[in-house]
Amino acid sequence: MSNLFDLTGKVAIITGASSGLGADAARAYAEQGADVALLARRKDKLEELAKEIEATGRRAIAVQCDVADEESVKLAVKEVINNFGRVDILLNNAGVATVGSVETMTVETWDKVMDINVKGIFLMCKYVIPHMTERNYGKIVNIASINAVVANKGLALVRHSYNASKAAVRGLTMGMAATYMENGITVNSIGPGLFESEMTAGTLFKHDAFMNAYNTMSPAGRPGKKGELNGTILYLSSDASSYVTSQHILVDGGMAIV
Repeated sequence: MSNLFDLTGKVAIITGASSGLGADAARAYAEQGADVALLARRKDKLEELAKEIEATGRRAIAVQCDVADEESVKLAVKEVINNFGRVDILLNNAGVATVGSVETMTVETWDKVMDINVKGIFLMCKYVIPHMTERNYGKIVNIASINAVVANKGLALVRHSYNASKAAVRGLTMGMAATYMENGITVNSIGPGLFESEMTAGTLFKHDAFMNAYNTMSPAGRPGKKGELNGTILYLSSDASSYVTSQHILVDGGMAIV
């Protein structure tokens, strides 16, 4: 049983790895023995993290990538294969959230959210899955959100494009899971509740009324802490979940049930 979460010899790609939950996941993968390819647009941040991880004895590469751009994704995946020769795990973590209703947001804002949150996963999977299929093995974990199944009423927190994009991630996860399980590839998604990150620090965490209401309503009485998402990520990325696919696991302190 102790070997179920062992990732020794595995290669993991993490998108949105320059900070927050993505960087935490990259460290967790390395701690379990995986070599990691760190993808994001800010290469300087990636290089800092790569040095930190390599100091622990694991291999890490920093690859600048815009997940919404097909050519950028193609080149990034090619670089990973050239360096490691394989991809065992793909964590699609890159994402963006913007405040606004369908009445108030611009088309440009809608397109940006959908491009990064949905098209980005499509493109990463499009170019990674063939390498997984060749070896009849792969673990794909898509970071969706609690906001795929719940929404905020307050005008200052309405995020219709985010709701739509994260629900789409859930649908895409199910479709790919049904198609690729026979190729040894599992595809699952995670719905984090409120965690402090670069994205939420300047938005949700700045609204005292929202935070007070959240902490009052949440069965946990608080947002998620640093590292509390890693266990679920590792479970879905390891052989511990070899017969698990198309699942959507909420990591939200019970918030979705109240």
